[in-house]
Amino acid sequence: MSRPAAVVLLSGGLDSATVLAIAASRGFDTYCLSFDYGQRHKAELAAAARVAAAQGASKHRIVHFDLAQFGGSALTDSQIAVPVEGLQPGIPVTYVPARNTVMLSLALAWAEVLGSRDVFIGVNALDYSGYPDCRPEYIAAFEAMANLATKAAVEGARLLIHTPLIDATKADIVRMGLGLGVDYSLTVSCYQADAEGQACGVCDACRLRRKGFAEAGLADPTRYRARD
Repeated sequence: MSRPAAVVLLSGGLDSATVLAIAASRGFDTYCLSFDYGQRHKAELAAAARVAAAQGASKHRIVHFDLAQFGGSALTDSQIAVPVEGLQPGIPVTYVPARNTVMLSLALAWAEVLGSRDVFIGVNALDYSGYPDCRPEYIAAFEAMANLATKAAVEGARLLIHTPLIDATKADIVRMGLGLGVDYSLTVSCYQADAEGQACGVCDACRLRRKGFAEAGLADPTRYRARD
């Protein structure tokens, strides 16, 4: 019997690689969607391709759109420095305006074409304290909108947005992923990884990732570049 299709947003980082494994473990045929959105750190796209292949995704597509033309984020504007001083309160400058809304909209479009009722995204508790588009209420609102906006939903095929990591810590996520056979050495989480995918070790994403492996009591397979 064929498995139901699910669209999985796959950035190439730790969280999305874990979500892909979770979707497959729940019996879905996975269709991975990555985005070249004008981000400064393109090594994550190569990582996404590696992860999709390693986990046996049915398809992996990279969609191109350019949020860099608007800027407003340290991830899309080279004039805004990526913070390296450690986690701070408030919404960080690495927040990318409208990113998750655009990405989920494109995932919604592909899901409807595939006849899929399921979209997976790796938002989690450590993000939604800072990023407004990673909060549970945002996901619920987007899901409600999606079910008003599509032919499939109007005809009875309601869409579900799955957020299996939303209440998880990074340590929880690492343990979960390793239990499902995720190879985290293939992933890139760093906000300013170099062309080879080596991590800086000091941005917020690197600090959270390193903390997750430490709290899980597991070796960190991340390749960090040498620092002066």
